[in-house]
Amino acid sequence: MPASKLLSRSRRRIHLFTVIFGLTCASSVLAHDFWIQPNEFWMRPQAVTPLTLQVGHGPSRQRSPIHLDRITRFEAIAPNGAVIDLRGTLHLGGSMGDGDLRFQAPGAYVLVLETDDHAQSHLPAIRFNDYLRVEGLKPALEQRARTHQMHMDGSENYSRRAKSIMQVGLPGSGSQEQVTKPLGLPLEIVPETSPYADPRPTIFPVRVIYEGRPLPGALVKLTNLEHDDIPLEMHLTDGEGRTRFTMPKGGTWLLNVIWTKPLPKSGDTDFETIFSSLSFGLPSSSP
Repeated sequence: MPASKLLSRSRRRIHLFTVIFGLTCASSVLAHDFWIQPNEFWMRPQAVTPLTLQVGHGPSRQRSPIHLDRITRFEAIAPNGAVIDLRGTLHLGGSMGDGDLRFQAPGAYVLVLETDDHAQSHLPAIRFNDYLRVEGLKPALEQRARTHQMHMDGSENYSRRAKSIMQVGLPGSGSQEQVTKPLGLPLEIVPETSPYADPRPTIFPVRVIYEGRPLPGALVKLTNLEHDDIPLEMHLTDGEGRTRFTMPKGGTWLLNVIWTKPLPKSGDTDFETIFSSLSFGLPSSSP
């Protein structure tokens, strides 16, 4: 292998080691992760399952306190491509969940939820810099270093984009095409194969798209939601925005990625950040 490739691989390993170490120390960073959590990811046709909106990991994990007026979109993309508006099914803070799901036709459904960007985060300089390093947010780090702002407190306004994949019916029943199609989100994790395909693939390749283009150098994390203190796998996207994970054999899982860009100095915050997630579940037996 050429020396340049060995050096590049070594740098990536050092970066990921730094991130892993930071994740064990910076629990406040994890509180930003947000996702859709159906009680059942695999369902029989016409069955009903509750869902919750979750935020945080480990001891910090909880149902999200987000208000309904901040949710601008909640839809399901059906196996035939039809768009089902689900916002009216939400009852946030309910005793049994934040909403209920029922689908009829077999196949893979992609849930998608978007929020506005009115939420803000303000952190002291040390905590903000640590957060940027742990999450691999190079645009913000480079901007702060270039403008000699590393000693200054940091701020961002942020929004959330969450997707979840559900399967109705047996493996191989219905279309899986919607799983691998981008939905036009400003930051999006797009699987390049369906985890619900039959037979199930052994590798799970994904692509990260930011503002309509593949995003290189983004840190994508895979977390087992049943043991969610720290991610199980983390990889940086390549020049085409792609990375790959070992396909889990069972359980409930979360992929997430964060990206940011500087804002004009006249704004209330320094950066505009998007938190994007993709949740899915792999039961040991089919419904």
